[in-house]
Amino acid sequence: MTATFNHTIIASRDREESARFFRELLEVGAAPSWGPFTNVQLADGVLLQFAEPPVEIQMQHYAFLVDDDLFDRAYQRLCVRGIEHWADPHLRHPGEINHEHGGRGVYLKDPAGHGIELITRPYL
Repeated sequence: MTATFNHTIIASRDREESARFFRELLEVGAAPSWGPFTNVQLADGVLLQFAEPPVEIQMQHYAFLVDDDLFDRAYQRLCVRGIEHWADPHLRHPGEINHEHGGRGVYLKDPAGHGIELITRPYL
């Protein structure tokens, strides 16, 4: 068996709020949850498990490869909801998207302050 990515735990201030944010952004449904986790399952079976750790949350970066149609819908929701976003990871180009690697990309922050990136073309 080859290695595949199965799940990650994402630290959250409010695990329900963070899971809802990702479900709406990525247009995925709820997944069965257990214990300290509120889960979101991506189309490829990967679980995003949101938990509220009793420690200070350190910012992480999560990038999602999406198709052009989902990018358009997600970007429209960002704009309609007034969610701050940038064309670059250094947050120097607010309210814009980029056209890197033959596609489009945008950076934003989730409710816990993690850096989120949506791209329509992989870097490699």
